[in-house]
Amino acid sequence: MGKNSKKLKQKIKRNARISRYVIYKETLIDGREQFWSFIGSFVGIGLIALSQSFSMSQLENIFLIGSFGASSVLIYGAIQSPLAQPRNLIGGHLVSAIVGVTVFKVVPDILWITAPLAVASSIVAMQITKTMHPPGGATALIAVTGTAKIKELGYLYVLSPVLTGVIILFITALIFNNLTQYRSYPTNTRLTRIFKLRKQSTKPSRET
Repeated sequence: MGKNSKKLKQKIKRNARISRYVIYKETLIDGREQFWSFIGSFVGIGLIALSQSFSMSQLENIFLIGSFGASSVLIYGAIQSPLAQPRNLIGGHLVSAIVGVTVFKVVPDILWITAPLAVASSIVAMQITKTMHPPGGATALIAVTGTAKIKELGYLYVLSPVLTGVIILFITALIFNNLTQYRSYPTNTRLTRIFKLRKQSTKPSRET
């Protein structure tokens, strides 16, 4: 009992230190951070809206961007957050989309049952798969409350628009979050180092 209590206290202290660090980092955001957050999110959401406008009506686009808009806050505005990393971004949306469609297909279409069940189940699924991404709850909810066009997609909803939209957001984040020395995305991964090295290698040499 004593060991468990000690571990719990250590975990609480560690989480408190992490929270203080994240809050401290948020206070350091300056004009450069705000500029790149704006550009990245503008381009990412703009590309999704443009691509989806060819296959869906404006109404469906609004519903889908609501989910991706929440992701943009994380991957462009809080890029150091664990919840903004690629595994969470991509995995969270895909897992939640699968859960949402499954709930819609298996559970009777009763809104007060399907809506909370889709969201609650997606949270647990993301916890199990270690892909926690808050906007994933919205992705699951859209699968059961979206328009008839979205519901007709079935599991194709997972591939498009969810996967295609997430890939667009991710690639855009990978580009715009690494354009300057002040931003690095993803955090502490080989992918970022490779991206940075390639960028540096393309710079012209100053040697004569």
